[in-house]
Amino acid sequence: MDLELLVHGVGGSTPEKMLGDPRTVRITGDDTAAVFRRTGDADAETRPGDYRGRPVREAYVWCNLTSGNASRALWLLLLPFMVVNLAHWMRPAAQDRPRTVRLYGLLVRLAGLTLTVLLVAAACEVALDLAAWQCAGTAACARRHTWLGFLSPTGATGGWWSAPGRRLALAALVPAALTGLLWYLSHRTWSAYESTRPLAHDAEPGHTSLGSPGFWYGRRLVARLRAAHTAAGLLTVAAAVLAPAAAFDRRPGGPALLDAAGRLLSCALAVLAVAAVGVVCRRGRTENLLDQELDRHLVRRLPLGALALLVLVALYAGWSRPGWRSVGRLAGDPAFGSLVLAQGVLVIALGAVAHDLHRRLPDPRAAMRGLGGPAVALLACALGGVMSGGVAQRVSDWLDGTGSSLAGPPVLLTWQASVIPPVLAVLLAAAGWLARRTSRLGRAERADVALDHVGEPEDTARTRRIARVRAMAALTDRAPFVVTVLCAATLVLGAGALAGAFATGRTPDAAADRTFALVHGAAQASQALGSWLVGLGFILFVTWGRRAYKDASARRTIGILWDVGTFWPRAAHPFAPPCYAERAVPDLTWRMDTWIRRTGGRLVLSGHSQGSVLAAAAAWQLTPSVRRRVALLTYGSPLERLYGRWFPAHFGPAELASLHREVACWRNLYRRTDPIGGPVRIAGGDGPAVDHTPLKDPLAYGRSPGHPLPAPILGHSDYQADPAFAEERKRLLARLRPELPGQRPRPAG
Repeated sequence: MDLELLVHGVGGSTPEKMLGDPRTVRITGDDTAAVFRRTGDADAETRPGDYRGRPVREAYVWCNLTSGNASRALWLLLLPFMVVNLAHWMRPAAQDRPRTVRLYGLLVRLAGLTLTVLLVAAACEVALDLAAWQCAGTAACARRHTWLGFLSPTGATGGWWSAPGRRLALAALVPAALTGLLWYLSHRTWSAYESTRPLAHDAEPGHTSLGSPGFWYGRRLVARLRAAHTAAGLLTVAAAVLAPAAAFDRRPGGPALLDAAGRLLSCALAVLAVAAVGVVCRRGRTENLLDQELDRHLVRRLPLGALALLVLVALYAGWSRPGWRSVGRLAGDPAFGSLVLAQGVLVIALGAVAHDLHRRLPDPRAAMRGLGGPAVALLACALGGVMSGGVAQRVSDWLDGTGSSLAGPPVLLTWQASVIPPVLAVLLAAAGWLARRTSRLGRAERADVALDHVGEPEDTARTRRIARVRAMAALTDRAPFVVTVLCAATLVLGAGALAGAFATGRTPDAAADRTFALVHGAAQASQALGSWLVGLGFILFVTWGRRAYKDASARRTIGILWDVGTFWPRAAHPFAPPCYAERAVPDLTWRMDTWIRRTGGRLVLSGHSQGSVLAAAAAWQLTPSVRRRVALLTYGSPLERLYGRWFPAHFGPAELASLHREVACWRNLYRRTDPIGGPVRIAGGDGPAVDHTPLKDPLAYGRSPGHPLPAPILGHSDYQADPAFAEERKRLLARLRPELPGQRPRPAG
């Protein structure tokens, strides 16, 4: 008996569309992800004779793991966390340097920790510095914003909360609540999506890591990192409240008891900070074993200890201090400057490690010569910095109506906001270059289109349209160029922002210098534009998120982002959007293993687009005896074109060739008009090559008796409409023979 298990791709699908029948029934699964059959095939195993020569078709529908939940649209606001998590999986393919590989993972985890601290520090800057310290402490600003009146020491309603320390302690509720929300979302999404246990099996020596028993079960690491990042966030809030109060108490003639308490709290904060960093630096993922244990004492005590310290700091800051006034801004420049400097050092070190790994096992197809991971980590840090600086500058502009009553955010954040317009200008220039390149490629493709339809009447408009679609599809292969340009611009402009902040802080009389005045004026204009652009971007995010609650198409569009960005487990950042593959891959593995063992039949695993990536990952998780009874049919697959180039350690040439050897047979279909799918570039070995010749698209160039109406250009969709799909599936089933038991030897005599 034969079974075809269909797995859809990005954007989702319905079982009715996948099976071509409006009457379907759920065989196994739940409302989140399930396997469906046509109603007439529900009891196919009880009558195998009715299915000779044709397979029973099943559809695995997993779209609700990503685009089904409208609230997940708001995870767009945590995009830097998702991006830095991707950097962990982008390391080069060298496996003979385990210490270097572990160092690579450690550097990415530390970069992720700095992003958490940066996000919470930005919330502290907005709530503590701009609102509670500057605006509430300035009479003009407090009068404009009456909701801050009870915090103002100069207003008629000023009272107990008007003391600077108490204002800071109250405002600390905002970043503390943000940290708690991140902890809650990470814990809830783990319970809902990522707690499925994979099929138990032994690790195969020399096998790809995606086939390891514990690859899709990172529960222990996520819990450990969640505890460390939550503690780091709460400690950041505690430091923001403690620093100004302790600085005031250390002045000459200050109260000795409060000074001693401040020093003791500072030591406790340092100890807990070292503990949080130490947890992040501990051994990373455990993939060779299905690790089901949890560090319960660590997971519980570290965040609770940080929370207890925050409460003590709030009580300490709220103690009465006569003569303490809020003047200027809080000392945030050293903190933000240290964060940016630490991120720069981590990215440079990560680049050196990645270069060393790539040099030991060069892969000519690897994106950016193995530097894709450091580049993406740099973009994650830059994105976090730009968002922090832009939001702080926008809130400062909103609070300070005249632009003269507040000192504003730290200088570094202001300079980071000024980076946004130049980066957009660089992106526009790169887009212009790509448009010109695409136009040239489109003109060159016209000759190839004409050769594909020799003997048919020429239709110039039709030829141009097909050639343009092919040229646009080739833009995917230019992604490394765009990332390289963006990273170069980010590195230069980020260094310029850091230098500009340093020059502004160290040159108080530079206004007399005309050159500095010109640069400073341009920077101010760019800062204002950048802050407005960040505000506009935030509004667009919120608007799109609200639309996703009502519009299924918007949920599907946002789901495509998660389909690509959240395939990988959370290994570097626990607050990144959850990994849907930790549910989908075990689902597919369990279904294939149990069906083959129960029926002894043959199975064709048919995956489209991202579904082909899930199919490959699930095939790697099968035991060798079961894997040999599985044929793989992929179409519109990004396995080599995207995953092989950007994630060479997991989908590189050696790994894909290994998959080809281990499954019974594999066939891959693609089109030149497809912007996502492409060839997997694997030689056939003893059998036919994996890649089919590029499918015709459109199926008919002009009108004909078989196609009286113009045939559409399908691109990435409707691969099953091509006659080659049914033919290749038939050939796979013919090659996939059931294993027959050998003849038993006769007893002697």
